[in-house]
Amino acid sequence: MIGKLKGTIDEIGEDYVLVDVHGVCYVAHCSARTLSKLGSAGEACVLFIETYVREDQLKLFGFMSALEREWFNLLQSVQGVGAKVALAVLSTLTPGELANAIALQDRAAVSRAPGVGPKVAMRLVTELKNRAPAFAGEAINIGLKQELGEGVAAAPVADAVSALTNLGYSRDQAANAIAAAMKTAGDGADSAKLIRLGLKELAR
Repeated sequence: MIGKLKGTIDEIGEDYVLVDVHGVCYVAHCSARTLSKLGSAGEACVLFIETYVREDQLKLFGFMSALEREWFNLLQSVQGVGAKVALAVLSTLTPGELANAIALQDRAAVSRAPGVGPKVAMRLVTELKNRAPAFAGEAINIGLKQELGEGVAAAPVADAVSALTNLGYSRDQAANAIAAAMKTAGDGADSAKLIRLGLKELAR
């Protein structure tokens, strides 16, 4: 099994990079986001690798971080999500954006990825809610200003985020605080409880 590749970039294709490791070139399939962060041919690169072994093929998938690789495997635990769709999701959302979208049950954010329809998006945010990595990474703007009015987020969540922004917190701060509050409060929590827990998160 190959866990990491350190070498130089030989070639970058539409969905892969060819990494030269001491004269042996490996094809690693990557998300568009990972490919965009790589340098040019001849430059050094390091990729975390997930190795797929099948009866008729051996395929490598490359990632910029171990967290991105963790998400790749986690996404595929959901029915209807294979390697291609998982890479499409990671091409569209950063690990931090994905974690927040799942915590806030934001189907619209997840469905922006090519190949992810409404049903798959619903399964992703529902099945991964309690299994996603515990940390969301950097604060992000998850676009609630567009989706809240469309009923994408549950009413208590929308109300709680709105309340915190009305108190002067940025949308990023409010969204991340309520996402953390939801993990503590669980399903069915009302807006008052989410606001209270969200304020505790912001006070840390």
